[in-house]
Amino acid sequence: MNVVRLHLGKAFAVFALMFSIVLPAAAQEVKIGVVNIPVLLEQAPQARVAMAALEEEFQPRQREILAKQTEFKDLSEKVQRDIAVMGETERRNAEKELRDLQREVTRLQSEFQEDLNLRRNEELGNLQRSLLKEVQDYAQAAGFDLIVGDGVLYASSAVNITENVLRSMEANFQATGNAGSN
Repeated sequence: MNVVRLHLGKAFAVFALMFSIVLPAAAQEVKIGVVNIPVLLEQAPQARVAMAALEEEFQPRQREILAKQTEFKDLSEKVQRDIAVMGETERRNAEKELRDLQREVTRLQSEFQEDLNLRRNEELGNLQRSLLKEVQDYAQAAGFDLIVGDGVLYASSAVNITENVLRSMEANFQATGNAGSN
């Protein structure tokens, strides 16, 4: 009987302690917001500037690849047109030149794609860090207790603050003179 009272007393003490902790937390309202990160990454002016800078950075290499592709196509057409009148050595040399040019085009394309992917990932990482800072700054300024991003299956418009954060990002972008904050 004493053991039962002892356990009952412990249970009551734990219940009272939990009640004293939970009641104040329940009494204050918790402000929660949801942010759609992909929408911010797609629509933020900082993202558009970063992608435009990448495009400008890689445009000369892209033109070089297009020129090599055109050179390969022209040479291929010439060889196809003249193959009937070429000597054996001339034909072998032309075929070797075509293979070499094709390899060069393939190498240039592969290097271009690899370098572009590396730079895009680098810029995306910078943009994500900047976006996280923008969301945190907005949340603190607006008095949010919790902001949820990834993994949300549904959020009502009452808690979805994506548009508000986007407007804040645009305002911050304009305030920095379009220099970007990434």
